[in-house]
Formats: sequence, structure tokens, C-alpha cells
Amino acid sequence: MMFKNLSQGVKISISRSITTSFEQYMSKIDWNENKFNMNHFVAEWRDYINNHSSWYSQISDDMKINPTFHEELADKINGTLDKILSEEPSPAQIEEINNLQKELHEEVGYSCKMEAKYVIEKLKEKLKKKQNS
Repeated sequence: MMFKNLSQGVKISISRSITTSFEQYMSKIDWNENKFNMNHFVAEWRDYINNHSSWYSQISDDMKINPTFHEELADKINGTLDKILSEEPSPAQIEEINNLQKELHEEVGYSCKMEAKYVIEKLKEKLKKKQNS
């Protein structure tokens, strides 16, 4: 259990890097589940931790190449994604999406809090374009 031995700060940073990378990746593919590819996501996450994450440099090279650590990281990724995808949109998000959909006369599907955030941003962009045209 290598992951368990990491400091609380490093564990939190790992979770945050997974969450941030996932949000960026899903935005890039417009939250299209058919375009989702776990290998592409993991490649994006690796790029993120190598270039934007402080926790990666705090872990020993021995740990980085250890297969057990990789298995535990894979479990952490899966657990974090499950948590993200099962987090219900907030009532405020649902209300905002409903209002934007009425104004734009269109319906958009969404299933979790993070996707709702993305939908709100996209609908606001559409509304702004519509108002400026």
C-alpha cells in the first residue's frame, strides 16, 4: 500500500490533478461520451502532472516505476472519476440550465455536476452570440 503512505497533501494534490485533467479533457471532447478514451485521458493527465503538478516531483523515482504504485494510481483515477460522474448537479445549476434552455429554445442533456458546469458555460456563450448578432 504505497499510496496510503503518501502525505495527505500529496494525496489531495493527486486527486485534484485527476479532477482538473478530467474536466479539461471532457471539455476538449465536448462531453461526448462516444469520444471518451481512457488512454487519451491518462495521457492528458500524465502531461498535466509532468508540467503543472508539484506532487509528481515529490515522489521518488523508485515509487514512480513501481507496478504496485501504478495499480494504486489506476484505482485512484477510477475512484475519482466515479465520484465526479455520480455527483448530482446542484439545484442552482439545474435552475440556471433550465432558464438558459428556455431562452435559447433548446434542450441539452447533462448528468453530473461537472458536466452541468460545462453546459452552463456553453449555453451562456451561445446566448451571448445570439444577443450580439
